Amino acid sequence: MSKKSFLYINLLFALFSFLPGLQAREKTFTVVIDAGHGGKDPGARGANINEKEINLAVTLKLGRLIENNAEDVRVIYTRKTDRFIELDERANIANRNKADLFVSIHTNAVKRGSTVQGTETYTLGLARSEENLEVAMSENSAILLEDNYQQRYEGFDPNSSESYIIFEFMQNKHMEQSISLASEIQKSFGACKRVDRGVRQAGFLVLRKTSMPSVLVELGYISNRQEEQFMRTAAGQNKLAEALYDAFCKYKKNYDRHKRIRSLVSVLGSDFLYSGGSILRRIINRTTSGLIHHDTVVKNGSLTDYTIQCNFQNINILLFQILIE
Repeated sequence: MSKKSFLYINLLFALFSFLPGLQAREKTFTVVIDAGHGGKDPGARGANINEKEINLAVTLKLGRLIENNAEDVRVIYTRKTDRFIELDERANIANRNKADLFVSIHTNAVKRGSTVQGTETYTLGLARSEENLEVAMSENSAILLEDNYQQRYEGFDPNSSESYIIFEFMQNKHMEQSISLASEIQKSFGACKRVDRGVRQAGFLVLRKTSMPSVLVELGYISNRQEEQFMRTAAGQNKLAEALYDAFCKYKKNYDRHKRIRSLVSVLGSDFLYSGGSILRRIINRTTSGLIHHDTVVKNGSLTDYTIQCNFQNINILLFQILIE
């Protein structure tokens, strides 16, 4: 066998190993969806509905969208009924199931005034504003309903601003992915005409012990009569769930793209180490012209969209497509 043919066969085998759709669809990605509050903890109270009911309804709708449309995703719920679950246990559920993503769904409220409205998505961190701190205090106050909460949370007082200093020193290795998902969520909310209040940081106990990218979503303000009415209807809940699902799909697509690159590098070996797109250039340069070809599109002067194709027995097969900086 010629050296040229050997290279081609090995390269073809490696690429086909990662061709989406040719392999049986396994549950290779796990997302935990957490409906905030529940049971004896109503969460924020509206005029006609409590937060825990909105959170659960949107959680179940989001979960069904993923289950019905993403065959490779396993969906786990921290609760599917109206029951109370400790904040630490919600994170433990995600950790025990080796989740790839954790999404905690909540509904916001303000103590004074009824005009504030809009959606927010939080990642773990020290609150940089009084407003963000108040949101964290409100959500963390759920621990006061737990048994032995002072021991479990090592003396943490959800109503004391001094307790939140601990979040300044917490290093989250998944921060970049968490912010990426949070940004997609806010974009999706904006696209469906919800008021976008941005991506924020605050010290949420439910995110503290998660070992995967994690966000806490505030769907809207139950203290605002108009938003409460929107969130208590099936149509409003469907719209919010669809926005979250759209954001999840975009995040998952990016996750899959990077996973394929890492897998391809591991198969091809150190000689094809990926760095800034060089892996594709090396494959193309090392492969006989005509066996593999590529199309290059430059966008905004910095993004290159590579489509690698293989022509085998007159069958042109699209193997994969990735976006490289």
